[in-house]
Formats: sequence, C-alpha cells, structure tokens
Amino acid sequence: DRTLLPNGELPESEGARAILARVLRQSGFSLAYVSGRHLALIEQSIRDYDLPQPDWIIGDVGSSIHVRDGDGWSLLDAWSRYIAADWQGCSAGQLGALLGGCPGLVLQPEDRQNAHKLSFFLSPQADLPALTRALPACLEPLAIATTLVFSTDESSRVGLVDVLPQRAGKLHAVEFLMREQGFSAEQTLYAGDSGNDLCVLTSGLPAVLVANAHPDVAEQAVRESARKGTSEFLYLARGGFLGMNGNYSAGILEGIGHFHAEAIPELD
Repeated sequence: DRTLLPNGELPESEGARAILARVLRQSGFSLAYVSGRHLALIEQSIRDYDLPQPDWIIGDVGSSIHVRDGDGWSLLDAWSRYIAADWQGCSAGQLGALLGGCPGLVLQPEDRQNAHKLSFFLSPQADLPALTRALPACLEPLAIATTLVFSTDESSRVGLVDVLPQRAGKLHAVEFLMREQGFSAEQTLYAGDSGNDLCVLTSGLPAVLVANAHPDVAEQAVRESARKGTSEFLYLARGGFLGMNGNYSAGILEGIGHFHAEAIPELD
C-alpha cells in the first residue's frame, strides 16, 4: 500500500507502473512483495492494479513467506518453523487472552490474524510509552520471545500494533529470503513508504523511500539511518527521474536508477 499501489493521496505518474513492469520483466530480476496484508488481499491487489506477478510474497508484516507454486502459492515451511521456535508452541490466541485486557488495545478482525501474528488497533487514547512497557510484561509468564511493530493506517490514521515472534518482521523475512536464495545486499533493493518499513529502510540494505511517504516517516528514516551509520544506503525519491513525480512506482524506478542504473538503459 502506497509504495507500489497508488492508493494514497498524492497522484501517480502516468505510465509509471507499466514502465516498472517492463523493467522487472528483464532477465536477472527477481521480485518479492513485502506487505502487511495477508495473501488473499495481496492476490486481489495484483489483479486490481495489474501488477507483475512476484516470485515470493512476504505478507502479514513479515510473519509469512509464500513461494510461487505453479499458478498458486505455497507457504515457505522453513520460515514458519524458524519463527515458530520463538513462541515455543504458544498460539496467537493464547497471547490474545493475556493482552486482551490491556487498555488502549482493540483486537483486529480474524482475517488479519494468523498463527504467528496477533494484531490490534490502538485507541486514540492509548499511551504508547506505557503500552510499550506493559505488553512485554503481560507476556512474561509465557517466557517467549516477541517483537512489537507499531504503525499507522495512513488511510484512516488509526494506530496499529502487531505482536510477532522476535525473529519475524519485514527485515528478518527479507534477510531470510536473501540467505535462502543467495542474494547479497548489493543484489537487493527494498522500497517502502511507512513506519513498519523503517526497520529495512535503515538497516544498511540498499533502499528507497518513495516520494509520497509521509514527512514524519522520511524524517524518522533520515534520523535513524544517520544514527546507525547507514545513510549511504537510503535513497529518498524526490521526482524528476524519467520526468516523473517520484511517487509509488515512479519512486521505485528512481531507486533502481540510483542504485542500479545499468538495469534501465533502455529508458535513458
């Protein structure tokens, strides 16, 4: 959403998605979609927006990886087993029973949950610093390893929090896939726009923040990458590349042009 999908407030450059698809059809490219959505919603978006078919889908905020299997998708069992060890057999339902009483949390609908992801809405009155302290304390009796991902639904401005195994999340899933496929950092480019992309955008992997990202996210990305010493690997799309505005697909193309100019010589 709002990285590849042009479903934000700012306009999409005409033809940007088609040009990106043409670039990605070149030999040597592999494509993974990384999303907070679950598989069925990602498949629906591919149809609705006429997107290139990916080789992998990292969904559910990095708690699932699916690999293309003919015309369908198969869950990557190696990833599921890897992150499941953090919860030591506990289910998302058990975690929900412990966290359901925390003030400020509202459980999201069932279709947004999975075996390794427990998702809540944050009420407008939620005290984020207090919640950040309280949630791990509530889960302490289970003696499990978890990570919390706070983000915002840009379309509704509603706060979100996902409870994941400690080794799950977008960055760990991307790194796992890179290891499995033998991709180096120099062969990898990540594109994002939102708060739950920051872990990858500032990780030291080559990454582009599309121009339509919220200014707060851009500020956080610049500040955090400077703190980590990874600024040289973060590119902020600003428009002008190929005469486009840097939003959505145009921003991804701009990032490819910045890190891998040789990949788009036909568009010079």
